[in-house]
Amino acid sequence: MAQANNSNHVDDQQKWDRFQLVTVADGEIIRLEEVPDPVFSEKMVGEGFAVIPTSEYVVAPVSGVLYQVADTLHAYVIETDESVEVLVHIGINTISLQGKGFQSDLKKGMHVTKGDVLATFSRAYFEEKDIPLVIPVVVIKGMDDETTVKMDYTKDGIAGETVAMCVSREEQN
Repeated sequence: MAQANNSNHVDDQQKWDRFQLVTVADGEIIRLEEVPDPVFSEKMVGEGFAVIPTSEYVVAPVSGVLYQVADTLHAYVIETDESVEVLVHIGINTISLQGKGFQSDLKKGMHVTKGDVLATFSRAYFEEKDIPLVIPVVVIKGMDDETTVKMDYTKDGIAGETVAMCVSREEQN
């Protein structure tokens, strides 16, 4: 069990008791602490997991609206109907690529369904630029002190299918 990031709180108006995040790429699901970037490994932005991908496409871990799409196509924030926000960050220090090596037609405000492709990337280009090939997936808003997280780490996750993280909390009266 992991503890939730206490700095993120759900609006009292929003009520949920459980949601799941699926893996965003085929590959190995690892602990966030293993990501070679302290912003993620020290959970400065929230709780989550990461994927070492074997595929070159990245899918939505949850259904919702694209709250944010980075101009450089390396990062996506999805907001669910329950106001939970999930960040998908493709690679480490990939903002420096200025969008090169990525492809996506998605825009802020579009609706995505769990498993929809968010972007594709070039593994060869990442390797040429010595970019760590890991995809952090982090709940950046929506968890509080009542939140419990269960992770499922596996070497052979399937994009859009394998549940990597289950978040739950007790019903508040």
